[in-house]
Amino acid sequence: MKTRKPSVAGQFYPGNKQELDKLLDDIIDKEKGQIKTELAQKNIIGAVAPHAGYVFSAYQAVHVFQIMKEHSTQFDTIFIINPNHSGMGNDIAYDGNNYWETPYGKVEVDKDFAETMKLPVSEIEQSREHSGEVMVPLLQRFLNYNFKIAPVTMTMQTHSNASELANDIFNANKKLNKNIFIIASSDFSHFVTPKTGAEQDQLVIDKIKNNQAEEVEKVIRKQNISVCGYGPIMTLMEYSKLVTENPKNEVLKKGCSGDVIPSNEVVDYVSFLFYS
Repeated sequence: MKTRKPSVAGQFYPGNKQELDKLLDDIIDKEKGQIKTELAQKNIIGAVAPHAGYVFSAYQAVHVFQIMKEHSTQFDTIFIINPNHSGMGNDIAYDGNNYWETPYGKVEVDKDFAETMKLPVSEIEQSREHSGEVMVPLLQRFLNYNFKIAPVTMTMQTHSNASELANDIFNANKKLNKNIFIIASSDFSHFVTPKTGAEQDQLVIDKIKNNQAEEVEKVIRKQNISVCGYGPIMTLMEYSKLVTENPKNEVLKKGCSGDVIPSNEVVDYVSFLFYS
């Protein structure tokens, strides 16, 4: 039984449970009055969540997980679709471990999807990758029931790959019939001024809000916008169209690293919820 040990515990989030609890308690306390918990009444499909260090990006991310917590559905499996910052491995891959370990304990990887989907199964893509890992302690902290994870890495982020992956998930779950939720892991503009970042992000946000998945890739490439997980975002957008005729999405919270440490070079974070 292969267990993926934490790669960025102690860097992106505290490496022990007590410190992790304290940090998340503080962030939840600060955000709780602003979380759109009324969206927990919707039929929720997935979310975009940022993957930087918690001290920077958890202010946006906790909005997603609080809504998941308050939703009546207990999800069997949570897909975590993340970009590949190292570039190692396959264009798209399903993680080959049996468990992922964090300071909160172990979470089981859903092998049913690994066997049903068409993706290569491999461990190298996630071995040093932070963008999937940082979602797991948040899921463990907020969800008070047993769930499995389906970690998928996208190295080659194109609209055609995103569309293919969305169809693969949809068709696999037609056979497996599980309650699933999809997290698209992504930060937004990187190392730009707060003004430039907000302007560039809005170009992408507009395409997301209008459900124009193909246009997300086009505007990012044309304007050279440094949204790092646009492949996972497009996958969630295309998947949403497969499960409902008229998918809706809403920005939960926007912010940047400059909110925590003022700077003229910031990374932007935006959380979204997708629902029908």
